[in-house]
Amino acid sequence: MTSLSDSSADAKVIHLPAQQGPTIWFNKGMYTFKATKETTNGALTFAEGSILPGDGPPPHYHEEMDEAFFVLQGELEFLSGDETFMCGQEGFVFVPRGIRHRFYNPGIHPARLLFMLLPGGLDEFLIDVGREPEAGEIPPPFTPEQRQRIEEISPNYGLVVG
Repeated sequence: MTSLSDSSADAKVIHLPAQQGPTIWFNKGMYTFKATKETTNGALTFAEGSILPGDGPPPHYHEEMDEAFFVLQGELEFLSGDETFMCGQEGFVFVPRGIRHRFYNPGIHPARLLFMLLPGGLDEFLIDVGREPEAGEIPPPFTPEQRQRIEEISPNYGLVVG
């Protein structure tokens, strides 16, 4: 018989105060990771994103990850297959693995969202491609070389761009 106290020795509670966690710039967005593949033994990736107007990832799908979004502030346009819809503050979106999607900020103010991927691992891709934020600076857009690198390494993370 197993009790709650018999859990894995590797399992631990994760607690991060507000505005804590590894933070990166990915294109013109900023992402702070609250839980990563490493810290959850592969269970999930959980992050907060700040998405500037005119920004968002390109259309893509995850071969082996489900993704969920919760909009904290602003409004984002989501792509689902070939159709788009708007999702505003406190709206929720779930995208099963294999479904082509993206989010985009068409507004004039930054939007904020929480997102989670199950199982974890996308954090490794974003950290690998992203850049260290610089205090007092706005994230610059990706260069053509960075976009090419994304296309080259995406398959290593079960990510299909396009």
